[in-house]
Amino acid sequence: MRRLSKTDANLSGAPISGWRTVRRVIPYLWPAGETGVKVRVVLAVSMLIFAKLVAVTTPLFFKWAVDSLGNAENVPEMALMLGAVGLTVAYGVIRLLNVGFQQLRDVVFTPVGQRALRKLAFETFTHIHRLSMRYHITRKTGGLSRVIERGVKGVDFLLRFILFSIGPLVLELLLVMGILFFMFDAWYLAVVVATITLYVWFTFKVTEWRVKIRKVMNDQDTDANQKAIDSLLNFETVKYFGAESREAERYDRAMEAYAAAAVKTNYSLAFLNFGQSFLITTGLVIVMVFAALGVQAGTLTVGDFVLVNAYMIQITMPLNFLGTVYREIRQALIDMADMFELLEQPPEVTDKPGADVLKVQGGQVVLDDVHFGYDPERPILKGVSIRVEAGQKVAIVGSSGSGKSTIGRLLFRFYDVTGGSLKIDGQDVRDVTQESLHHQIGVVPQDTVLFNDTILYNIGYGRADATRAEIEAAAKAAKIHDFVMSLPQGYKTAVGERGLKLSGGEKQRVGIARTLLKNPPILLLDEATSALDTETEREIQAELKAMGEGRTVLTIAHRLSTIADADRIVVLEDGVIVEEGTHDELLALEGRYAHLWFRQETEEQVAA
Repeated sequence: MRRLSKTDANLSGAPISGWRTVRRVIPYLWPAGETGVKVRVVLAVSMLIFAKLVAVTTPLFFKWAVDSLGNAENVPEMALMLGAVGLTVAYGVIRLLNVGFQQLRDVVFTPVGQRALRKLAFETFTHIHRLSMRYHITRKTGGLSRVIERGVKGVDFLLRFILFSIGPLVLELLLVMGILFFMFDAWYLAVVVATITLYVWFTFKVTEWRVKIRKVMNDQDTDANQKAIDSLLNFETVKYFGAESREAERYDRAMEAYAAAAVKTNYSLAFLNFGQSFLITTGLVIVMVFAALGVQAGTLTVGDFVLVNAYMIQITMPLNFLGTVYREIRQALIDMADMFELLEQPPEVTDKPGADVLKVQGGQVVLDDVHFGYDPERPILKGVSIRVEAGQKVAIVGSSGSGKSTIGRLLFRFYDVTGGSLKIDGQDVRDVTQESLHHQIGVVPQDTVLFNDTILYNIGYGRADATRAEIEAAAKAAKIHDFVMSLPQGYKTAVGERGLKLSGGEKQRVGIARTLLKNPPILLLDEATSALDTETEREIQAELKAMGEGRTVLTIAHRLSTIADADRIVVLEDGVIVEEGTHDELLALEGRYAHLWFRQETEEQVAA
């Protein structure tokens, strides 16, 4: 069967998607093997039933109190013994019991709901990190965070109202209708049933119409939020081009579309509320007219008239609640749809069943006839074979788009090769766990991105169990310890969003320090110094060289001067190896490498 697309689901009104979402939520409410959670749910439901039973008996005490004041003859003997004052007090106590059972229900259920939210948030967060690089580079971070935020809130709402609204609402309506039928006659029941039926039909129809408007409003909200976050993340770029007003206008246009959808949502809500009130009021008036005529005819007492009024008001409240609940549930389902679709998004790169842990003896890396393309119609690597012996330093160079960085992503297994194999010490990276593979490879990227936390945290990120002494030792090896100690707050200095409070060289040294702390046998330098000035590059190059001692180093380079000392240099062009050898051998060939070398030397001399 074809999987429904998001568009298909929306056009179909999403009832199937809605039920699927409900089925996804129920396990969080009734988790397998969690006896304590189930006991809490049962207790909460029991409190709920007690509250509803108390609620439907409350108007009876009110009726007996009124009849007792009017000396009516049909007051039960127990009620006569209590008297009008006693019945009034009993009425108050029962109302208090009703509220007490409801609050006790919330106290019992709250840990269940919060546990479910925590597990769902954890599952979503974990799943997002398991998704492939391809997914993350095509997904908008701002929109993603908004989807998760609305989805978790929707689950919180749904967890509570599936358990505490739909079932209890039906139970209360049935009890009230039964009392009206047995204490009065079928006409009362007929009016109540007709009112409820029309009310439910009207509510469902209008709410379904409003769901489509709500979907548009959510899309506009996500778009506006994405534009705001994107603009703030690129704060420097906005300043460089003096584009503050342009960004503000762009955001305002998105908010204008959101405001238009929000206005329609509020208009439709006003129509829904008025229609519901009209139907409920009509039913209430008809039943009260029946009761008034009965009192005039002497077949009913004033207490009966009060009782009918009390029960009609009592069912009016849950009916109004039904409208709110159904509306909010439908909106919650819409809000949750994207989040559960995210959870159902399969990771592109997965571990094989029973995958082994990568065992690194020396760190030999072999690419054997590797083929790969981000798009099947646009191949990037076309049969690349590279052999890096344990402890060797091999550099990969070439023009932009030749496939250099792609090799690094394949080594770290952000993607799987589409042809050939990539092996470490004879083990195909597709046959080992990703976690063990990532533990054995250290990466120093071109642009080191830091967490908005302290320098201590960012260096310590290289190894979770590292001590303060080990972190400082790594910082000293990366030649950044003295700089850190010169700061007023030392290692507790906050680096800012993406590390923007540090210079490029300082960020790069922090990146080197945390990779040193990780202490991996295989090192991938992905154009690690190309974003730095020449002086800083030379300083860091010495640190990178020391860092590579005793490790297998694969360097992806743009500046050829940084890899002249490599054991072997591989020249890529259009996804194919065109030359291979040492620096001197490649210069002697006077081929592609020599051309790139002399061109860069000329450019540096002109720049100087």
